[in-house]
Formats: sequence, C-alpha cells, structure tokens
Amino acid sequence: MKLVVFEDDQVDRFLPLAYTRGVFELKTGATSLADKIARAARVPLGAVIARDYLAPTLRRRLPGVAVSDLAACAGDEVLFVNARVCGTAFKPPEKRVALWRGEQLAAWRTTDNVGAVRDYAALVAAASNAERAAYAGGWFDYIWDVMLGNPGQIEADFTAAGRCGVEGRMHESAVVFGPRDRLYIGADAEIHPMVCLDTRHGPITIEAGCEVHPFTRIEGPCYIGPGSIVLGAKIREGTSIGPMCRVGGEIEESIIHGYSNKYHDGFLGHAYVGEWVNLGALTTNSDLKNDYTAVSVMMPGGKTVSTGSTKVGAFIADHVKTSIGTLLNTGTIVGTMAVLVATGAPLPKYIPPFAWFLSGVVSKGFGLSALLATARVAMSRRKVEMTADDEQLLRHVYELTAAERAEYVSKGRRQLAGRSGASA
Repeated sequence: MKLVVFEDDQVDRFLPLAYTRGVFELKTGATSLADKIARAARVPLGAVIARDYLAPTLRRRLPGVAVSDLAACAGDEVLFVNARVCGTAFKPPEKRVALWRGEQLAAWRTTDNVGAVRDYAALVAAASNAERAAYAGGWFDYIWDVMLGNPGQIEADFTAAGRCGVEGRMHESAVVFGPRDRLYIGADAEIHPMVCLDTRHGPITIEAGCEVHPFTRIEGPCYIGPGSIVLGAKIREGTSIGPMCRVGGEIEESIIHGYSNKYHDGFLGHAYVGEWVNLGALTTNSDLKNDYTAVSVMMPGGKTVSTGSTKVGAFIADHVKTSIGTLLNTGTIVGTMAVLVATGAPLPKYIPPFAWFLSGVVSKGFGLSALLATARVAMSRRKVEMTADDEQLLRHVYELTAAERAEYVSKGRRQLAGRSGASA
C-alpha cells in the first residue's frame, strides 16, 4: 500500500507557519504531522499533495517522497490521509472507503487509478464516487490546535520511540525528579551541574548533541531536538524545541521549529514559532487575558476567530526578528520575515509578512533584498546556506502577501501623518 498525505483547501487556517511549509510538515510533540500519520498507517510516506509553489523546497526536504505526482501509485492500493488528521489517534480504514469530516476529505483507501490526481480538488472529485463514512478521529482545525495538543503528542511520541536512559553525559549533581524511565538523553548530549529534570508529570527527551547549562529546570512532557542548547532556562511542561535551537528564559507549552533563538530572559507561552526566528532579550508574549475569556486570533485576510481556549500566545512565522523588550499580546500573528521594534506597550495582534513594525506603525522597512541578506547571514552563522529554492520560496510568499502588506503600510503612513499634523 502507498501512503499519500495531502493538504486540503483550508491551508489558510495554518498560517502564518504554513506560508513556507506544507501543513504536514508542522511539528507537534517530537515529530511532524506526516511522521505521525505514517507511524499510524505503518507505511512509509510515499507522496504528498501540496501547493505548487512549495514543490521545489519539499522535494529537497522530503527526499524519496513524490510531490504532487502519483505516477508511482498507479496499480497499487493507496491510502490518502489529510495532513490535519492527528496521527496518534488515527486508525486507517480497513476497507476501501472515503472518510469525511463534514465537507473535508479526511482519508480514502482505494485501488482506483489515481495517477492523474495532482491537487485536492481532483482528489475530492475522485473520492466522491467512493463509499462514504464519517471520520470521528483526532483532527487539527486551526494552527492553535496543533500547539494546544502538544503535551499529549510529546507523551505519545515518547511511548512510540521506546527509548529511555542516559546515553550522553549527566553531571552527578544534576537531578532527575521523578521516574527515571521517563527520561531519555541521547548520545553526546551533556547535562551540566545543577540541572533539574522533572519527569513526575510527563517524559523528557533530550536528543543527541544537546547541551543543558546549569540552573535549568525542565518539566515533562518535554522534547528538545538534536544540537539544541538550553541556557539556565525554565522549560515548563508541554514544550517542544529544536533541532539546533538556543533557548533561555521561561517557555511553557510552546513549539519551536529548528534553528531559532530565544537566547535571553523573557516569557514564551502557548506559542508556535517557526524556523530561523530570533527573539530579542526580554521578548515576552501574553497567553492569558485579564478577564480569563477565550482568546481570539486575527487570521490573514482580517477574519477574527475564537480559539475556544483561554491559553493562547503568539504564532511567529519563519525568519522573524524582535528587538529587546518586545511585548506580544494574546493571540498575536507575526508574518514571515517581519521585524518588530518594541514600543513599551503590547504590539498589534497582527503583523503582516515582510513588514517592519517601527515607531508604533507598520512600514515596509528596507525591503525584501535587505531581509534576504540578513537571512543569509543568520543561516551562515549555523553553517547553513540559503539555497536558490529557499530564496524563491520567500520571494513567492512576498508577492503572495503584497496586497495585504500594502494595506497595512498605507494605514501606517496615515497614522504617522496624523501624528505630524497633531504636533504641528
């Protein structure tokens, strides 16, 4: 059987993180959504169906996986699974049936010839002719559902990995507070003196090559990816980090993709952070409103959606930079490559991609070329080169979001003009 994981027509619910990656590449727990689906299906990922502009990058990031090309599936039994299916709660259909969650196709097991299918619309058209049943399993409706489910996903991934024990180096003064069989420390990882690893409420995985500095407290469930450095941090429960991150301060129930820095003090709570993000010293987000009501999020396009949860922080896309002292409100969206400069007050709850927030207003800053130049330098510091595909992807997202950004920049100019008029 061949496994194909696909995006549906509601990718916008997973922005801003999904601008630069397939929904199936979003991480929760220790692995991606696609990894969990493949584990549940007990079949390696054979192909993905995704937006066309992602294809060159996906081919590099998913070697051996066909991208929007199902020619290799011709004549085989195929299991299609929506990227929004929660793999840890997924049982593949045993018979040839299409599972639907409302109007969204969740999964379809078929022996039909699907070689001509290239996108979600064609897939839905083909599956509409199949026997139909309701899908009642785990499901990610919005980006915050991926973040809010993180504690349980860490637990599930730890159990599935079946690893425990210390393969790296752990100083004798470091303490495991709780069951030792709920701890895994990978090869060449080093736990410094005066570190507390609290496994009483969940497992902790610290992957190979990590370094945990003195006076760090890590509470399970927690996952720290390969090569990450933890600098005297307070890592609260439900946090996934890495690989190759640098983290300090306080982090709670948050997900940080690879190569991002939260090096200094400051609070990150119930947040989702992309790759190559740099959060300046004392950058802090709120994750709880003063009146304890559910947090609402302004999605790209201006629609405001209630999360149904009282604990929701910020969603920070790839290559974002924040200045020292940046304050983010509950439910804040920060778009790809945005640059934020603190004002002493919480920033607006929506910052469009590639914009600068400077002097209290959204502006176009120094333009795309300057942002790309900075990204190349940041990546080279970790000995990673920005490829032509990487640059083309960012340029495409820049064009994709141009109209929205222009609207915010125009509003910012009017605000500045109003200030000038008031002070004249």
